[in-house]
Amino acid sequence: MTEKEYISEFSSRINDALAWLEKETHLRTNHPRMLSGQDVGHLLNFIARETGAKNILEIGVFTGYSSICLASALPQDGHLDALEINDELEDLILSGYEKAGLSDRISLRFGDAKAIIPTLDRTYDMVYIDADKREYPTYYQLVFDKVRVGGTIVADNVLWDGKVFADKVPQDAQTMGIYNFNKMVAEDPRARNFILPLRDGLNIVKKLR
Repeated sequence: MTEKEYISEFSSRINDALAWLEKETHLRTNHPRMLSGQDVGHLLNFIARETGAKNILEIGVFTGYSSICLASALPQDGHLDALEINDELEDLILSGYEKAGLSDRISLRFGDAKAIIPTLDRTYDMVYIDADKREYPTYYQLVFDKVRVGGTIVADNVLWDGKVFADKVPQDAQTMGIYNFNKMVAEDPRARNFILPLRDGLNIVKKLR
C-alpha cells in the first residue's frame, strides 16, 4: 500500500463523485495538475466542517473538485459561491456537482473574479483562493471585508514550487503575485496565519478583526 492509498483508506470519505471527476479531468483537460486533489480536498472539507462554515466563497473552480469538497461540508441551508473564468469547463463542472448531489448548494458564476467579488452581498465564513496567482493580493483585499470576524481564508499554491523562497526570487508576475500576497498576509495586523507545506503550500488565514 502506498502512502496515498493509506491516507485514503484511513481518512473519512467526502463524496464518491470525486473519483469520477478526477478521471474526467485527466481525460478532458490539458492541465490536470491544477486539480486540488485528495489531500488538499480533504483539508478544505475538514476546515469548512470543523469551523461550521455556512457561506463559502471559492475563487477559481477549475473542474469543480474543490467545490465538491467544500460544499460537502455545508449544512443543508449552507451555500457556496464558486467563481471561474473559463466557461469552457461549464459542462464538466456542472456534471460533477450533479453527481455529487450538490447542485442546489452551489452558485457557479463565470467571469473575472475582480469584477464579480464587489457585487456579492454575502458575509462569508470561509474563502478559498486558487485562481490567477498574479491577482492574489487583489483577491485578498477584495474579500477581506466580506469575511466575518473569526472566519477563514485559505490560499493554494503559496510555495509556488519553491520559487518564492529561492535565493533569488524570480520576478515574473505570477511568482511576485504569490510572494507579495504572502508578505501582505504576514504583515496584516487584522489576521493570523500559517503556511502549511501540503502539496504546493496552503496559506491558512484567520480574520481577527
